[in-house]
Amino acid sequence: MPKLTVTLITRDEAAHVGAAIESAAWADEVVVVDSQSTDDTAAIARRAGARVEVRDWPGFIQQKNYAASVAANDWILSIDADERVSPELAAEIRGLLAGEPPAPGYRMARESHYLGRWIRTTDWYPDDQLRLYDRRRGRWTGRYVHESVSVDGPVGRLHGALRHYPYRDIAHHLRTIDRYTTLASRQLHEDRRTVSAPGVAARGLGAFVRNYVLRGGFRQGGIGLLVSALNSYYVFLKFAKLWELDHAGDRAAASDVQRPD
Repeated sequence: MPKLTVTLITRDEAAHVGAAIESAAWADEVVVVDSQSTDDTAAIARRAGARVEVRDWPGFIQQKNYAASVAANDWILSIDADERVSPELAAEIRGLLAGEPPAPGYRMARESHYLGRWIRTTDWYPDDQLRLYDRRRGRWTGRYVHESVSVDGPVGRLHGALRHYPYRDIAHHLRTIDRYTTLASRQLHEDRRTVSAPGVAARGLGAFVRNYVLRGGFRQGGIGLLVSALNSYYVFLKFAKLWELDHAGDRAAASDVQRPD
Protein backbone atom coordinates (compact mmCIF):
# COMPACT_ATOMS: atom_id res chain seq x y z
CA MET A 1 0.00 0.00 0.00
CA PRO A 2 1.67 3.28 -1.08
CA LYS A 3 2.10 5.94 1.59
CA LEU A 4 1.40 9.62 0.99
CA THR A 5 3.22 12.84 1.80
CA VAL A 6 1.35 16.13 1.57
CA THR A 7 3.68 19.03 0.69
CA LEU A 8 3.24 22.78 1.12
CA ILE A 9 5.53 25.68 0.35
CA THR A 10 4.98 28.80 2.45
CA ARG A 11 6.01 32.34 3.22
CA ASP A 12 4.11 34.44 5.76
CA GLU A 13 1.06 32.17 5.75
CA ALA A 14 0.29 32.20 9.47
CA ALA A 15 -3.37 32.94 8.76
CA HIS A 16 -3.77 29.86 6.56
CA VAL A 17 -1.20 27.17 7.20
CA GLY A 18 -2.77 25.61 10.31
CA ALA A 19 -6.09 24.92 8.59
CA ALA A 20 -4.34 23.59 5.47
CA ILE A 21 -2.33 21.09 7.53
CA GLU A 22 -5.39 20.11 9.55
CA SER A 23 -7.21 19.23 6.32
CA ALA A 24 -4.31 16.89 5.44
CA ALA A 25 -3.82 15.36 8.89
CA TRP A 26 -4.99 11.97 7.57
CA ALA A 27 -1.90 11.66 5.35
CA ASP A 28 1.16 9.66 6.41
CA GLU A 29 3.29 12.80 6.46
CA VAL A 30 2.97 16.55 5.95
CA VAL A 31 6.07 18.49 4.86
CA VAL A 32 6.23 22.28 4.87
CA VAL A 33 9.09 24.08 3.14
CA ASP A 34 9.06 27.63 4.46
CA SER A 35 10.85 30.51 2.76
CA GLN A 36 12.10 32.51 5.74
CA SER A 37 8.67 33.66 6.94
CA THR A 38 8.65 36.79 9.08
CA ASP A 39 5.52 35.67 10.94
CA ASP A 40 4.69 32.50 12.90
CA THR A 41 4.13 30.25 9.87
CA ALA A 42 6.87 27.75 10.72
CA ALA A 43 5.93 27.54 14.41
CA ILE A 44 2.25 27.05 13.61
CA ALA A 45 3.09 24.34 11.08
CA ARG A 46 5.22 22.46 13.60
CA ARG A 47 2.49 22.66 16.24
CA ALA A 48 0.02 21.29 13.68
CA GLY A 49 2.21 18.21 13.22
CA ALA A 50 4.10 19.02 10.02
CA ARG A 51 7.80 18.48 9.40
CA VAL A 52 9.18 21.91 8.59
CA GLU A 53 12.26 22.87 6.61
CA VAL A 54 13.30 26.50 6.27
CA ARG A 55 14.96 27.38 2.99
CA ASP A 56 15.67 30.47 0.88
CA TRP A 57 13.25 31.18 -1.95
CA PRO A 58 14.49 29.89 -5.35
CA GLY A 59 11.16 30.19 -7.23
CA PHE A 60 7.83 28.33 -7.18
CA ILE A 61 8.87 25.38 -9.33
CA GLN A 62 12.20 24.77 -7.63
CA GLN A 63 10.66 25.02 -4.17
CA LYS A 64 7.84 22.60 -4.97
CA ASN A 65 10.23 20.09 -6.50
CA TYR A 66 12.47 20.42 -3.45
CA ALA A 67 9.52 19.75 -1.13
CA ALA A 68 8.76 16.55 -3.06
CA SER A 69 12.42 15.51 -2.99
CA VAL A 70 12.63 15.62 0.84
CA ALA A 71 9.36 13.71 1.36
CA ALA A 72 9.56 10.31 3.01
CA ASN A 73 7.15 8.83 0.45
CA ASP A 74 6.97 8.68 -3.34
CA TRP A 75 3.31 9.62 -3.63
CA ILE A 76 2.85 13.37 -3.24
CA LEU A 77 -0.20 15.54 -2.77
CA SER A 78 0.88 19.15 -3.27
CA ILE A 79 -1.38 21.84 -1.82
CA ASP A 80 -1.00 25.55 -1.17
CA ALA A 81 -1.48 27.17 2.23
CA ASP A 82 -4.73 28.78 1.06
CA GLU A 83 -6.17 25.40 0.00
CA ARG A 84 -7.99 22.69 1.97
CA VAL A 85 -8.42 19.01 1.15
CA SER A 86 -12.16 18.36 1.29
CA PRO A 87 -13.33 15.29 3.24
CA GLU A 88 -14.62 13.80 -0.04
CA LEU A 89 -11.25 14.23 -1.74
CA ALA A 90 -9.40 12.84 1.28
CA ALA A 91 -11.58 9.71 1.31
CA GLU A 92 -11.11 9.25 -2.44
CA ILE A 93 -7.32 9.50 -2.20
CA ARG A 94 -7.21 7.07 0.72
CA GLY A 95 -9.26 4.62 -1.31
CA LEU A 96 -7.02 5.03 -4.35
CA LEU A 97 -3.88 4.41 -2.30
CA ALA A 98 -5.34 1.30 -0.69
CA GLY A 99 -3.88 -0.45 -3.73
CA GLU A 100 -1.38 0.45 -6.43
CA PRO A 101 -2.78 3.45 -8.38
CA PRO A 102 -3.05 2.69 -12.11
CA ALA A 103 -1.88 6.16 -13.22
CA PRO A 104 1.17 8.18 -12.14
CA GLY A 105 -0.84 11.38 -11.65
CA TYR A 106 -4.37 12.56 -10.87
CA ARG A 107 -6.30 15.74 -11.54
CA MET A 108 -8.99 17.17 -9.30
CA ALA A 109 -11.35 20.12 -9.46
CA ARG A 110 -10.53 23.20 -7.41
CA GLU A 111 -13.39 25.35 -6.15
CA SER A 112 -12.75 28.87 -4.88
CA HIS A 113 -14.46 30.71 -2.03
CA TYR A 114 -14.68 34.44 -2.72
CA LEU A 115 -16.43 37.22 -0.78
CA GLY A 116 -18.51 34.68 1.10
CA ARG A 117 -19.59 32.55 -1.88
CA TRP A 118 -18.39 29.38 -3.57
CA ILE A 119 -17.69 30.18 -7.21
CA ARG A 120 -18.79 27.34 -9.47
CA THR A 121 -18.85 29.27 -12.75
CA THR A 122 -16.40 31.40 -14.82
CA ASP A 123 -12.78 30.41 -15.46
CA TRP A 124 -12.51 29.60 -11.75
CA TYR A 125 -14.43 26.35 -11.99
CA PRO A 126 -13.70 23.52 -12.25
CA ASP A 127 -10.09 24.82 -12.50
CA ASP A 128 -8.64 21.29 -12.79
CA GLN A 129 -5.33 20.78 -10.99
CA LEU A 130 -2.89 17.86 -11.22
CA ARG A 131 -1.73 17.67 -7.61
CA LEU A 132 -1.56 13.98 -6.71
CA TYR A 133 1.42 12.27 -8.36
CA ASP A 134 4.20 9.72 -8.06
CA ARG A 135 7.42 11.74 -7.82
CA ARG A 136 9.31 8.93 -9.56
CA ARG A 137 7.30 9.72 -12.71
CA GLY A 138 6.39 13.37 -12.29
CA ARG A 139 7.74 16.79 -11.36
CA TRP A 140 6.81 20.46 -11.42
CA THR A 141 7.58 22.33 -14.64
CA GLY A 142 7.08 25.83 -16.04
CA ARG A 143 8.72 29.22 -15.63
CA TYR A 144 7.25 32.27 -13.91
CA VAL A 145 3.52 31.60 -13.54
CA HIS A 146 1.03 28.75 -13.87
CA GLU A 147 3.50 26.06 -12.87
CA SER A 148 2.14 22.54 -13.18
CA VAL A 149 3.04 18.89 -12.66
CA SER A 150 4.07 16.89 -15.71
CA VAL A 151 3.94 13.10 -15.43
CA ASP A 152 5.28 10.29 -17.56
CA GLY A 153 2.12 8.36 -18.38
CA PRO A 154 -1.67 8.69 -18.34
CA VAL A 155 -3.44 11.08 -15.98
CA GLY A 156 -6.42 9.96 -13.93
CA ARG A 157 -9.22 12.03 -12.47
CA LEU A 158 -10.59 12.35 -8.95
CA HIS A 159 -14.10 13.57 -8.19
CA GLY A 160 -13.54 15.22 -4.81
CA ALA A 161 -12.63 18.91 -4.76
CA LEU A 162 -9.70 20.90 -3.50
CA ARG A 163 -11.10 23.96 -1.72
CA HIS A 164 -9.41 27.28 -2.37
CA TYR A 165 -9.52 30.53 -0.35
CA PRO A 166 -7.47 32.77 -2.63
CA TYR A 167 -8.17 36.39 -1.62
CA ARG A 168 -9.02 38.20 1.62
CA ASP A 169 -10.83 41.00 -0.20
CA ILE A 170 -10.88 42.89 -3.48
CA ALA A 171 -7.79 44.95 -2.58
CA HIS A 172 -5.81 41.75 -2.01
CA HIS A 173 -7.17 40.36 -5.28
CA LEU A 174 -6.05 43.45 -7.22
CA ARG A 175 -2.55 43.35 -5.71
CA THR A 176 -2.24 39.71 -6.72
CA ILE A 177 -3.45 40.46 -10.25
CA ASP A 178 -0.80 43.17 -10.60
CA ARG A 179 1.99 40.87 -9.42
CA TYR A 180 1.01 37.86 -11.52
CA THR A 181 0.31 39.81 -14.72
CA THR A 182 3.82 41.25 -14.53
CA LEU A 183 5.24 37.72 -14.44
CA ALA A 184 2.86 36.43 -17.12
CA SER A 185 3.64 39.28 -19.53
CA ARG A 186 7.37 38.71 -19.04
CA GLN A 187 6.92 35.05 -19.89
CA LEU A 188 4.94 35.90 -23.03
CA HIS A 189 7.55 38.46 -24.05
CA GLU A 190 10.37 35.94 -23.67
CA ASP A 191 8.32 33.57 -25.85
CA ARG A 192 8.33 36.35 -28.50
CA ARG A 193 4.58 36.85 -28.31
CA THR A 194 3.32 40.24 -29.47
CA VAL A 195 0.03 42.09 -29.31
CA SER A 196 -1.39 45.27 -30.81
CA ALA A 197 -3.22 47.90 -28.75
CA PRO A 198 -6.61 46.88 -30.28
CA GLY A 199 -5.63 43.29 -29.54
CA VAL A 200 -5.22 44.13 -25.86
CA ALA A 201 -8.79 45.45 -25.72
CA ALA A 202 -10.15 42.53 -27.76
CA ARG A 203 -8.56 39.96 -25.46
CA GLY A 204 -10.00 41.64 -22.38
CA LEU A 205 -13.47 41.78 -23.93
CA GLY A 206 -13.22 38.19 -25.12
CA ALA A 207 -12.27 37.07 -21.60
CA PHE A 208 -15.35 38.79 -20.17
CA VAL A 209 -17.67 37.12 -22.68
CA ARG A 210 -16.08 33.75 -21.96
CA ASN A 211 -16.37 34.14 -18.19
CA TYR A 212 -19.77 35.80 -17.90
CA VAL A 213 -21.65 34.21 -20.79
CA LEU A 214 -19.98 31.01 -22.00
CA ARG A 215 -18.85 29.81 -18.57
CA GLY A 216 -21.96 30.88 -16.76
CA GLY A 217 -20.90 33.77 -14.53
CA PHE A 218 -24.33 35.31 -15.10
CA ARG A 219 -25.87 32.41 -13.16
CA GLN A 220 -24.27 33.62 -9.93
CA GLY A 221 -25.69 37.13 -9.97
CA GLY A 222 -23.55 40.01 -8.73
CA ILE A 223 -20.65 37.87 -7.56
CA GLY A 224 -20.52 36.16 -10.95
CA LEU A 225 -20.40 39.55 -12.66
CA LEU A 226 -17.64 40.75 -10.34
CA VAL A 227 -15.46 37.65 -10.81
CA SER A 228 -16.00 37.78 -14.59
CA ALA A 229 -14.94 41.44 -14.66
CA LEU A 230 -11.83 40.83 -12.56
CA ASN A 231 -10.86 37.76 -14.57
CA SER A 232 -11.13 39.79 -17.77
CA TYR A 233 -9.15 42.61 -16.14
CA TYR A 234 -6.38 40.08 -15.47
CA VAL A 235 -6.27 39.17 -19.16
CA PHE A 236 -6.43 42.82 -20.25
CA LEU A 237 -3.62 43.84 -17.89
CA LYS A 238 -1.41 40.88 -18.85
CA PHE A 239 -1.56 41.82 -22.52
CA ALA A 240 -1.31 45.55 -21.80
CA LYS A 241 1.96 44.86 -19.99
CA LEU A 242 3.08 42.70 -22.91
CA TRP A 243 2.31 45.62 -25.27
CA GLU A 244 4.38 47.84 -22.97
CA LEU A 245 7.32 45.43 -23.11
CA ASP A 246 7.01 45.16 -26.89
CA HIS A 247 7.31 48.93 -27.24
CA ALA A 248 9.98 49.56 -24.60
CA GLY A 249 12.65 49.71 -27.32
CA ASP A 250 10.65 52.27 -29.32
CA ARG A 251 10.32 54.51 -26.28
CA ALA A 252 14.02 54.23 -25.49
CA ALA A 253 14.91 55.16 -29.09
CA ALA A 254 12.55 58.15 -28.98
CA SER A 255 14.11 59.26 -25.71
CA ASP A 256 17.61 59.09 -27.22
CA VAL A 257 16.49 61.24 -30.17
CA GLN A 258 15.02 63.88 -27.87
CA ARG A 259 17.94 63.91 -25.41
CA PRO A 260 20.28 66.87 -26.01
CA ASP A 261 23.97 66.21 -26.62
